[in-house]
Amino acid sequence: MVRWSRTCFRRGKHVPEEAGAVTRLFGEAKKMEISEVRVKLVSNKDDRLKAFCSITMDNEFVVRDIKIIEGTNGYFVAMPSRKMSDHCEKCGGKNHLRAKFCNNCGATLPENRAKKDFKGRMKLHADIAHPINAECRKRIQEKVISAFKEEVEKSKLPGYKPIEMDEPDDDIPEVVS
Repeated sequence: MVRWSRTCFRRGKHVPEEAGAVTRLFGEAKKMEISEVRVKLVSNKDDRLKAFCSITMDNEFVVRDIKIIEGTNGYFVAMPSRKMSDHCEKCGGKNHLRAKFCNNCGATLPENRAKKDFKGRMKLHADIAHPINAECRKRIQEKVISAFKEEVEKSKLPGYKPIEMDEPDDDIPEVVS
């Protein structure tokens, strides 16, 4: 009998505590392959944001709007995120956490409505897509930074043309049942 971890239940995942049980239940475990990385360089040289990119995993799933940012210790990858919001107590209108007045009714909103992270900083953004573990994050970071550096080198060549990032939705084949 397979026992299930309480920690994993809290995350909404059902992962057995017992070693090897995942393989028995779901077949051979396979690492996700990053099959394509597209990089669009940002032209503003003074900004920390250096590029946007998209990654394709296993030739089946795309994550767009990944940012490459120059930090104090080199380049790092920031996953796509959205601004956090809350609702006005007076009218229920949706507002970003830094808003001072309601977008809907104009009422004054309380300050410091954002929750704090473990370092005590206000949490103003939430990742839309992100790696679950450090190993996956490292693989994505290495592959994306490598592709970024290649694109920077290509951009120095005469006749360089940046790649197109987004494909129109009409290029997606229709599912026939």
